Amino acid sequence: MLTVAITACGAGTTPVDQGVPDEVDAGELAGVTLRVADQKGGSQALLTAAGLLDDLPYEIEWSTFTSGPPLLEAISAGGADIGRVGNTPPIFAAAANAKLAVVASSRGGVRGDAVLVPDGSPLRKVADLRGRTIGVAKGSSAHGQVLLNLTRAGLSVDDVTFSFLQPADAYGAFRQGELDAWAVWDPYTAQAIGQARARVLADGEGIANGYSFLAAGRESLADPARHTAIAEFVTRHARAERWADGHRQEWARVWARETGLDPAVARAAVDNGPDVPVPLDDEVVASQQELADAFTGAKVLPGEVDFAAFVDRRYVAALAGEVAR
Repeated sequence: MLTVAITACGAGTTPVDQGVPDEVDAGELAGVTLRVADQKGGSQALLTAAGLLDDLPYEIEWSTFTSGPPLLEAISAGGADIGRVGNTPPIFAAAANAKLAVVASSRGGVRGDAVLVPDGSPLRKVADLRGRTIGVAKGSSAHGQVLLNLTRAGLSVDDVTFSFLQPADAYGAFRQGELDAWAVWDPYTAQAIGQARARVLADGEGIANGYSFLAAGRESLADPARHTAIAEFVTRHARAERWADGHRQEWARVWARETGLDPAVARAAVDNGPDVPVPLDDEVVASQQELADAFTGAKVLPGEVDFAAFVDRRYVAALAGEVAR
């Protein structure tokens, strides 16, 4: 895994402007290997379940990451072309002037974006987290969700202690009683509830915007062949999301098989609502800007982030037939 760090190191968020290259023909596309960065139960499982990996006009090389931030590090460093992440990692990437852009958006249910506590915990509401230790992957969608939940409860980041852990490590720490709470997303939420006696203290309802994104590297977007492959991939990915929304039980079965998840865990996660493609429009950008401003206001980021500067809408027309509001 690439280890070039994307850290919130400043407020400069103006990427290099670039034009849109011409698309290549099918013959050239056949020689492309698109490098797709993925997460557990992510794009590869989704496209497999939908039967959309059998007729690719290019090759795919998959790599798997523990969460969104390291996935975007790989894309920014040129180790991958495209990958899907939640709503918060692109904000941290933008704060670090990462060499990438958001190119497609989706929206899903937010019940699986949760703050979990052990079933026997005395904590009953978010305000009870004052003075407690919360496990979370830094810069992940869960980081954004727990920040907003704390703010709504009248708490700040100074009122709690964050233990920044990737999901596998946080799961172990949670089970061993080393964390008072754990902020995470599905399928980890469903897994912890089903297998680690976790209880939901708060979720993303009325808090999280539920967006996820496909982000692509600037160098990849500037390359005619890779740009063409990315255009085809984002459309294919949107079709797969629409298939999953209409075939939830079948998606859960394949998801469990592809990831090794317990079938009951997969079904519970899918019941929380799969992502569906939505237009990458001003509404999405404004919602993301609001989240970025919340991070800045909480001094989690050192300066303002212009999210719109890291949005590339070149594929909006290609996706028009797949998106829904």
